[in-house]
Amino acid sequence: MRVLGLPEFLHKPKRTLVMGIINVTPDSFSDGGENAGTESAVMRGIQMIREGVDIIDIGGESTRPGASRISPEEEKARVLPVLRALADYDTVLSIDTMRAEVAEEAIAAGASIVNDVSGGLADSDMPRLIADVRVPYVVMHWRGFSDSMQKLAVYEVTAKEVRHELAERIEKLTKAGVEIDQIILDPGLGFAKEPDHNWDVLQAIESFEKLKRPLLVGASRKRFLGRLLNDGESDRDVKEREAATIAVTTMLAERKVWGVRVHNVRDSRDAIEVVTRWGKK
Repeated sequence: MRVLGLPEFLHKPKRTLVMGIINVTPDSFSDGGENAGTESAVMRGIQMIREGVDIIDIGGESTRPGASRISPEEEKARVLPVLRALADYDTVLSIDTMRAEVAEEAIAAGASIVNDVSGGLADSDMPRLIADVRVPYVVMHWRGFSDSMQKLAVYEVTAKEVRHELAERIEKLTKAGVEIDQIILDPGLGFAKEPDHNWDVLQAIESFEKLKRPLLVGASRKRFLGRLLNDGESDRDVKEREAATIAVTTMLAERKVWGVRVHNVRDSRDAIEVVTRWGKK
């Protein structure tokens, strides 16, 4: 499926693509603080490239449940030096931001994809920017900011409602001038969703083909996996959810989902390679 502005191997991939996560933050739910400095974030990016990452997604603002927002200036101070450093390497860079002004400067610094967890709802200037610069745009299912989103986790038929709301975003974005071929969709696992809602979405993941856009799924180390692996007293620690993450990646690759957004690039690539080889005749 064509995605405007991507290299050929990304918009017509022969396997599920791997987007590696770099959170240049002190408070992200999984790796907050590990890559908070420019040097450590750049080194992590180089390691991902060696491990076979297809896209590196760089974010400077935590979107974990309950997180407070930071200023645009702080967000730019975190991500722009990392983008500029990694732009010298042969890889595709994505900026994870809800702010148009951050996205615009990130593109100038080397980002070629904008990954907006709000799908253009958090900043009314974002659709105009995306239409003007004509870069790929990841549109996630979103109902509200991190400090209040779990109060909005109310569904009757989860997957159907998520699809409907993503279809509405596509319609509004294209009316604002964004080309349909720029849009990549993300069902937003963990965002305004309780654990069972995430499983409802995953179990119906093939139904998202109705939207006729590539699908990027981010399940990596999320709370619903920790809840599944609960030992009866507490959820499994975030750093001990990797096997469960790889299992989800494997299932998604079998269903030929366009991409997965993960913390562990090497193991994800390994799982996808097995699925791809298994499927060859």
